[in-house]
Amino acid sequence: MNRCTAVALLPPPEFLIRLAAPGGSLPEAGYLFCELAAGHEGDHTTALWDDDANHTAVWARWSGDLAVLAELAYCGAIDPRGEDACGLFVGHPSAHGWDIVDPTLAAVDAVLAQGRPHLARRRDGV
Repeated sequence: MNRCTAVALLPPPEFLIRLAAPGGSLPEAGYLFCELAAGHEGDHTTALWDDDANHTAVWARWSGDLAVLAELAYCGAIDPRGEDACGLFVGHPSAHGWDIVDPTLAAVDAVLAQGRPHLARRRDGV
């Protein structure tokens, strides 16, 4: 299943811009890429940073021009074919992370497999 191709531009919060040193560089906007499977329902979502102490992450969720941040626990599902855990949040509306393929990374893997097979991921995920 392919990954959602939604992209959003998240501007830095106003308080960060105000805290920037006068005459120094200002915080820049960053692009968000949805981590869910193509065709998912609800908001687009991407993890921004982990909170290892609480086994959660801060996620940006957006629809249209509005983005909100939410601290969400990780999905506890384990891939039955191995030991990979789902990297998405509890209650995510699409397939588990191990079933989502980023088409760009798949294309890079195909090129590596042709010219430098020792750098390419094997089909069994190793």
